[in-house]
Amino acid sequence: MAKPKLTHIGKSGEAHMVDVSGKTPTARIAVAQGRVVMTKATLDLVLKGDAKKGDVLGAARIAGIMAAKRTHELIPLCHPLALSKVEIDIAPDRKLPGLVVRASVKVTGPTGVEMEALTAVSVACLTIYDMVKAVERGMRIEAIHLVEKQGGKSGHYRAAKE
Repeated sequence: MAKPKLTHIGKSGEAHMVDVSGKTPTARIAVAQGRVVMTKATLDLVLKGDAKKGDVLGAARIAGIMAAKRTHELIPLCHPLALSKVEIDIAPDRKLPGLVVRASVKVTGPTGVEMEALTAVSVACLTIYDMVKAVERGMRIEAIHLVEKQGGKSGHYRAAKE
C-alpha cells in the first residue's frame, strides 16, 4: 500500500494548488456538521425569533450558503467550483443546549466539496454567535467535522458516530 502524502505540498515543501484538469468530472457530495452551545435561555430567545438583530436561523442559513460559494476566496488552495446545491439545516438540541448546524453540498466536477461543506458550517455557526453575542458571549462553537463524502477517486467516507 502506498504511503499517504499531502497533495498540496510540492517536493521542496512549497504549497501549490493541485492540478485537477485531467480528472473526470463526477457527482460529488459532502456533509459537514457543527454546533453552537449556549444557555437554555439563549436558545429559547433564538427559537422565539426575539433576537435583537433579527432572524438568527435565517441569517445563518444564508451566510452558510454564501460561504460555501466563496470557499475558494477564503481557503487559498481550493478550486472555484460551480456548486449545484448547498443546503443548511439548523436544528435545536435541548440537551446541549444549543443548535446543530449541518451543511450538504453537491457538485459535478473534478474535485470534492468537503471544504465547501466545512466552510458553510463554520460561517453559519459564526453568524449565530454574532447575532446572539449581545445576550451571551460565552457560547461555544464545537465539533465542526466532515460527516460524509461521496464521489471521486477516494470513494465514500462516513465519520464514526459521536
